[in-house]
Amino acid sequence: MSITASELKMNLGKYLLLSATEDIYITKNGKIIAKLSNPFQDRVDLVESLIGVLPGDFTLEEAREERLSKI
Repeated sequence: MSITASELKMNLGKYLLLSATEDIYITKNGKIIAKLSNPFQDRVDLVESLIGVLPGDFTLEEAREERLSKI
């Protein structure tokens, strides 16, 4: 999403909430001057990439045993 600096000033709270789910590019005079983003987005992307990788019946104990067996 791209917004102007004036729009950001008028609706800061709204854009702070939106930045949790998407990057917001702030423009001034038609040029991008800043990016508002979620500081934990890398973690969110990592978790989302793992969804579906492990079988549904895989238990925490099995995961722990597999991890320890590789040491």
